[in-house]
Amino acid sequence: MRNTKSRGFTLLEMIVVLVIIGLLMGLVGPRVFKQADKAKVQTAEAQITMLRGALQTMRLDINRFPTTEEGLSLLVNNSSPANPNWDGPYLDGDLPLDPWDRPYQYSTQKTKNRPFELYSFGADGQLGGEDYDADIGDIAER
Repeated sequence: MRNTKSRGFTLLEMIVVLVIIGLLMGLVGPRVFKQADKAKVQTAEAQITMLRGALQTMRLDINRFPTTEEGLSLLVNNSSPANPNWDGPYLDGDLPLDPWDRPYQYSTQKTKNRPFELYSFGADGQLGGEDYDADIGDIAER
């Protein structure tokens, strides 16, 4: 008759496995997080392009861009009777937040290439910055 008792892992074997997993995560983890940050920047760029297109379409209808006070919300809601030619909403669904869950910044201040500012503050949530903290979109020189 055989001994059917199963043998479990020793504490030393468990520690070795955990150390190996920790080393692998230390090598792979930063690369994965870098890709996630890069994806957020690309998402913000794509959403800004979409918002720019919606603003241009709305401008064709009402013959102007929104004022700074009206902001991007005019793309989804015509709360002012001063826009009788408004034919929106110009976005499917609600106004999107940037990938860091903050609203996009809009003003009628002109930039080099556009008659308005439209940008995200980036990962740090503040004006300026570098790499993933840099502002994304069209912003006037300050």
